[in-house]
Amino acid sequence: MAVKSKSLSFVKLQALGNDMILLDGLKGSVSISGRFAKKLCHRKLGIGGDQVLILTKSRKKEADFKMQIFNADGSEAEMCGNGIRCAALYIRNNKYSKKKDLVIETLAGLRKVYLHTKAIEVNLGEPILKGKDIPANLSGRIINRPLKVDTKEFRITCLSLGNPHCVIFVESVDTFPVERFGPLLENHHLFPRRVNVSFASLVGPDTIKVRVWERGAGETLACGTGAGAVVVASVLNGYTSRKAKIQLPGGDLEVHWDKESNSVSISGPAEEVFEGSYCL
Repeated sequence: MAVKSKSLSFVKLQALGNDMILLDGLKGSVSISGRFAKKLCHRKLGIGGDQVLILTKSRKKEADFKMQIFNADGSEAEMCGNGIRCAALYIRNNKYSKKKDLVIETLAGLRKVYLHTKAIEVNLGEPILKGKDIPANLSGRIINRPLKVDTKEFRITCLSLGNPHCVIFVESVDTFPVERFGPLLENHHLFPRRVNVSFASLVGPDTIKVRVWERGAGETLACGTGAGAVVVASVLNGYTSRKAKIQLPGGDLEVHWDKESNSVSISGPAEEVFEGSYCL
């Protein structure tokens, strides 16, 4: 008689090509290691994905749900802008909440998500600009500061939106060797917890084209917090207004750094791709 193997149910979602493996901890207890998350994210030997999301109920009274995030390399991430939008879509599709505005707990704190008809918006909170708090091994604000990597000198602007970001404006992201300099900057000693690196080019009035090398995942088709970081960096350098369109390889995000609240919000689409079970 054949023995039925154990399996792990999952749902695959994507937001502008930034793909997530969601494990539903609302249906039953889910606990995985970073090593196992790395195995799930492997694009040939696993399911394939940029991140693994674990959705559970939050123990905080002010939060509706909790989201744990693992990067493709198995490291745990504080926050993921596209991931939290995917999680909110999953919550709506499965009717776990009737609310149109959700509060989701992350390692970076509580984040509010707004479920619009055609888009999902998330408030990423206030940008953290002091070097030591990003964290980066520089004092004060890091705006257009020189940094030599290998044989090339960059001008970097750094901040945190719950996770650390380094933004570099280049003449053309289409031809820029992201795969060469992305990992060098991600693992630079200036960033004690590594860093997400966004390479950006101004392509029109309040329109910026971006490619992102994500910490723990490599170059991805989109990065939500990266898009938010680019707009903050652009404003700090005097390039654009506080509302801008970010063109990513996977599609566009609308970003707004609100002057009154000092918070950054991103808005764009997300969708469920397929569901399945992973043999354990």
